[in-house]
Amino acid sequence: MILALVLRLWNLGRPDKLIFDETYYAKDAYSLLRSGYVRDFTDGANAKIADGRLDGLLTNDPSWIVHPDGGKWIIAIGEWLFGMNSFGWRVSAAVVGALTVLVLARLVRRMTGSTWIGCLAGLLLALDGLHFVMSRTALLDVFLTFWLVCAVACLVADRDWLGARLDDRLRPWRPWQLAAGVCFGMALGTKWSALYVLAVFGLAIVAWELVARRRPRAVLLVGVPAFVTIVGTAAVVYLATWTGWLLHADLYEQRFGLGYGDYAPWGGYVDQPTGGPFGGVIDAFRSLWHFHVMTYDFHTGSYLAGKTHPYASNPSGWLVLDRPVAFDAQNDLPAPSCGAAPDSSCMREITALGNPAVWWTGALALVASAVAWARTRDRRWSVPVLGVAATWLPWFLYDDRPIFSFYAVATTPFLIVGTCLVVDSARRAARTPRSRYAVGLGVGLLVVATTTLFWYFHPILTDALVPYDTWYSRMWFGSRWI
Repeated sequence: MILALVLRLWNLGRPDKLIFDETYYAKDAYSLLRSGYVRDFTDGANAKIADGRLDGLLTNDPSWIVHPDGGKWIIAIGEWLFGMNSFGWRVSAAVVGALTVLVLARLVRRMTGSTWIGCLAGLLLALDGLHFVMSRTALLDVFLTFWLVCAVACLVADRDWLGARLDDRLRPWRPWQLAAGVCFGMALGTKWSALYVLAVFGLAIVAWELVARRRPRAVLLVGVPAFVTIVGTAAVVYLATWTGWLLHADLYEQRFGLGYGDYAPWGGYVDQPTGGPFGGVIDAFRSLWHFHVMTYDFHTGSYLAGKTHPYASNPSGWLVLDRPVAFDAQNDLPAPSCGAAPDSSCMREITALGNPAVWWTGALALVASAVAWARTRDRRWSVPVLGVAATWLPWFLYDDRPIFSFYAVATTPFLIVGTCLVVDSARRAARTPRSRYAVGLGVGLLVVATTTLFWYFHPILTDALVPYDTWYSRMWFGSRWI
């Protein structure tokens, strides 16, 4: 975790400007700090922020946010501590990224009973290029990943907690399930895609317990309390992330509730509020529902369908790093600035590219995990399979609109869990000195390859100034990586 934190904090403020979708989330976070809700920014705000001129940035109009505020409030913590600058709006992502390394290491240690395999999991995540870049950028996906890993870790801990208390009496008080509900609520309050993971692992935790108790007919006795504890808690926490919106619902009603573009008015209550002591609360939640409908239509409706983006990619290629995303690039910089040949030029680029050693090994381990789960019915193998399925497969439903490979950063920890379970299985199966040596050699080669490739790709992950030829040599798949 310390290694991951140092790597992510080093030169974190470069480039000293808003890059890629930071233009939305870093600014939304600043607005939350200033007003308690997200407001529109004036024209030219990005240039003013880069110059350190923060006066007159915000308009009086609430903004149409397309993701909840949970992750943006965490970004806002860094801005509150260090100011509205590139380090301030990125530092929260760096800290949360490093914490994800710790939680993943603990999760794998719990699943394998091996400290060194847990440390292997943490190292692989610490040196993955995609997670590294997302931990150094004020986007929401690294926060989503953290809360999802925390939630799954809580459910795995719940299964172990239950295993020490198996008896004929069902236990309604499950502290780890309650903690998982909190984590799922924060994940949903960051991005709605967490709903798939909640649904998949919510069913999984019930199945795990039914198998452990050997009472398949007790599905309601197990499932209903789990639903109330996990889903109920998640719903409360999710609504809490909308507190700022709810407190300023009247402003959103006046801008969006009277009809907005092609969207119909929200209802007569906007002009004639509901009476009574709770009328304002009722109208606020009615408006929040209508706002959700608008936002869901934005994500899944006709507006984005058929749109294109140069870095959009089909999910079928995400696990093999088919199409990384360049978050920022400066081309054709003077050759003397980086010591390039006189007839060449220099480059700076930040590319959200996974570490091939982590991802390609993880893809193979995923197949092995699926086979092992089918053959052994061991619940441990279900974690990487279900985790990848819930964070990756749903995107195939939306491949008719621009989606990006960096969404798969939430998949990375589950690929690593699969890799570590394969390593653990090989370790347990090794009975002779030669076989144990083979396992050690394989793990050593994986660590060396991961470390070497992280160092090799580091310049294009961190906006380093490099000769054009140095940059191009790292574009292994030509135009697919450019």
